[in-house]
Amino acid sequence: MKTSDFYYELPQELIAQDPLEDRSASRLMHLDKETGELEHTDFKHIVDYLKPGDCLVINDTKVIPARLYGHKKDTGAVIEILLLKRRENDVWECLVKPGKKARPGAEIVFGDGILQGKILEIAEEGNRLIQFFYEGIFEEILDRLGEMPLPPYITHKLKDRDRYQTVYAKHEGSAAAPTAGLHFTRELLEQVEAMGVKIAHVTLHVGLGTFRPVKVDDVEKHHMHSEFYVVEEDQAKLINDTHKNGGRVISVGTTSCRTLESAAQEDGTVRAGSGWTDIFIYPGYRFRVIDGLITNFHLPESTLLMLVSALAGKEHILHAYEEAVRQRYRFFSFGDAMMIE
Repeated sequence: MKTSDFYYELPQELIAQDPLEDRSASRLMHLDKETGELEHTDFKHIVDYLKPGDCLVINDTKVIPARLYGHKKDTGAVIEILLLKRRENDVWECLVKPGKKARPGAEIVFGDGILQGKILEIAEEGNRLIQFFYEGIFEEILDRLGEMPLPPYITHKLKDRDRYQTVYAKHEGSAAAPTAGLHFTRELLEQVEAMGVKIAHVTLHVGLGTFRPVKVDDVEKHHMHSEFYVVEEDQAKLINDTHKNGGRVISVGTTSCRTLESAAQEDGTVRAGSGWTDIFIYPGYRFRVIDGLITNFHLPESTLLMLVSALAGKEHILHAYEEAVRQRYRFFSFGDAMMIE
């Protein structure tokens, strides 16, 4: 299986640069994973594809303002840092630009010195381990100095921080938003619950691996970055009871999907717990938990495109994407949505 098997032609102007004013006003493509049949509607009509007894699984991670700009203490050279994951207390694994100037021992000053960092060592993939020094609460300082870490394909400035956050975001720790959830408003979620659909929460802190291109030709040789996830006992029960009672488990986003499949046992039940997952789902994978998926349109040759192809079949997906391009759907993080069931 080649990475190039997952290529499709995407005009640059279809990459959504700004979120819509109304979250649920985005378009929705419905894909029947068995037949490949497509339907077109608006996201607010997602309720038409849900049934009483179903369970929607959402990822309640919260994006931190993880992008920081500072300068080297000795030379004044500008340094950009993206916090990837907390290793311990005030030590973070970070992506640093330009990397050449970020050698172990270098000291970086942010925001007139209210936050300082020292590069401890070079980690895998050229990332840096940085220890931060400050007075007060780190999260509050980050809130003052940091910017939302928008994906590299979004070049517009984000006017409202909350628009790169789901309405149910709760647990801080992500370097990227679980974007399928951006389409839901509180009102729409209330409508979903009122019709007898349960909503289960899981947490997966999204790392930079989401945006990393697949650099190998052979799909199976690609290695995913690990991400931290949590499935609480009561939420695992809610999901497992749904299947026991004949309902469907619909994952909101690939991050919820990867969490559920990571926590799945052989018999398809979800085990409560927490840990790190580097699960890589591509065609040939046997799904143990999810019956359907709500997701955005993904980058060509990406691991996320491979995941949806595993669920619906590569031919069905690539045909759906061709149709999305033809019908001028909006792509990627701030773009339109697809439901696969």
